[in-house]
Amino acid sequence: MNYNNFELPASGIQPKKLNIYFTAGIPQLEDTPEIIKLIQDSGADMMEIGMPYSDPVADGPVISQAHELALKNGMTISTLFSQLKSIRNEIKIPVILMGYINPVLSFGFENFCKECSESGVSGLIIPDLPPIEFEKNYRKMLETYNLNFTFLVTPETSDERILYLDSLSSGFLYAVSSSSTTGNENTELKNEDYLSKLASLPLKNSVMIGFGIKSKEDFENVTEKADGGIIGTAFVKILLQNRDWKKNAIDFVHSIKA
Repeated sequence: MNYNNFELPASGIQPKKLNIYFTAGIPQLEDTPEIIKLIQDSGADMMEIGMPYSDPVADGPVISQAHELALKNGMTISTLFSQLKSIRNEIKIPVILMGYINPVLSFGFENFCKECSESGVSGLIIPDLPPIEFEKNYRKMLETYNLNFTFLVTPETSDERILYLDSLSSGFLYAVSSSSTTGNENTELKNEDYLSKLASLPLKNSVMIGFGIKSKEDFENVTEKADGGIIGTAFVKILLQNRDWKKNAIDFVHSIKA
């Protein structure tokens, strides 16, 4: 999992990329390595692993429940790194860590980046890290450890700011389908004006659409004008609610990629 294979092709080039998110430490603490391998073996092109946090304000009820369960199970950043290192040589698709800035700062930002590099992590998504702080204090550190960093944009983000966040991002640009929390049932998946605007802007990164994708139909709809889609809540719900989560998780990813 090197830096280069984290990059996606330019906008409009097929096939569309599938990115699967799940929260580390669910359903049981020791299940994380198996889920990572399952996602890869089922055909996903990359994955995001959520680092559990006690106050996940940007997440809806399903992923918030996953954070709570993971913390109860004893998942920590150190444990996650240990698990990633144990299977590093088996994972060939990019792994992105996603979470909130406070636990990362508590771990120590440079130490965190070093552990990411040693664990085979390709990039980070930290939605509550302000771009100005990123530029001033963290960008060079990430470059030192060969880590990508992805920013999020929404339908309300101005063209100027989209271009600014794209200039700071590497790997891809995360285009949230709405400004709601994750898993919101009222999320408008296919905002034509928004998707057309993103497709028309001179972005240096590929565009991945996230929030609200639950099926192959959803995935195909939102990726008509984007390079790929990110599925989180629908996959996490399988891990939380199904006793036979392994088979159901495999079937779900296969159904999107079929």
